[in-house]
Amino acid sequence: MAQQTITCGVSQMPVVGLGTWQSKEGEVGAAVEHALRNGYRHIDCAMVYQNEEEIGKAFNKVFTEGKVKREDVFITSKLWNSYKRAEEVPKACEKTLKDLQLDYLDLYLIHWPITFIPGEGLFPTDADGKFKFDDKKPDFKETWTALEKLVEEGKVKNIGLSNFNKTQIDEVLSFAKVKPASLQVESHPFLPNLELLEFCKKQGIAFVSYSPLGNPGSAFRREDQKNLLEDDDVKKIAAKTKKSPGQVLIRYQLEKGNAVIPKSVRNSRIDENLDVFGFTLDDTDMNTLNNLYKKIGEKGYRTCAVVHWSGHDFYPFKDEL
Repeated sequence: MAQQTITCGVSQMPVVGLGTWQSKEGEVGAAVEHALRNGYRHIDCAMVYQNEEEIGKAFNKVFTEGKVKREDVFITSKLWNSYKRAEEVPKACEKTLKDLQLDYLDLYLIHWPITFIPGEGLFPTDADGKFKFDDKKPDFKETWTALEKLVEEGKVKNIGLSNFNKTQIDEVLSFAKVKPASLQVESHPFLPNLELLEFCKKQGIAFVSYSPLGNPGSAFRREDQKNLLEDDDVKKIAAKTKKSPGQVLIRYQLEKGNAVIPKSVRNSRIDENLDVFGFTLDDTDMNTLNNLYKKIGEKGYRTCAVVHWSGHDFYPFKDEL
């Protein structure tokens, strides 16, 4: 079954993918296998999720069976904060390719603008528990140029950004020889990111929503966080369309022309999250969802704000502090 796609650089990205953030070892492999065998053709990964090796075994198993071909699946991974220096970028990519048992990635993103000191693990901290930022401060151009070399070498087809703000994206656009193909950011009705979405559309950058359900079960929940799946307006639209609240929130992203990567390790939920193409949301529904954030504040809120990195020069959400 061919899935709806959006343009992502030189590729076509299926609009619904399986997210793997916070998917535990011992569960994520089976989830990826089930997803691929049941219609998913887009899998989102990252080194820092610390589950790429298990996902790689799932890829190898499914692709070896032959019913799903590698070239028919869009696979994303991300460059972590500890690998921003030019000489570190290829090391990170090689590890991801080895762990995922792949020859190439369809999309490789800079996961965050933040830079950690290299060689001291994924989360280097000092004696006081504070994160150790890279004192060499490799800038975006250094990292991006190294990513462009990966494209030249055929190790990645497209490169892009994650968790960058508009000013930071503009900076990358000012020197990029290979244009960012995609921006992946948190987006849901409590944080619709409409201005950033409009900017990406004008620039021809594919917009991918992570945490589209508002992170209801995240280990990083805010103290004041509300359950978006239990919102009365979301439930009313779900009843009207005869779909679940989760399906409504995923369809909300598709109506805006975005791709979306909901995470689950439950087979029934994985299937449900893909069953979003047989209905639409009307203008009234979209207007309601676009303005839902006003229930909780002037700008809504971000569930993945990583405020413990806010002291870094490149922290992307300073205007929200």
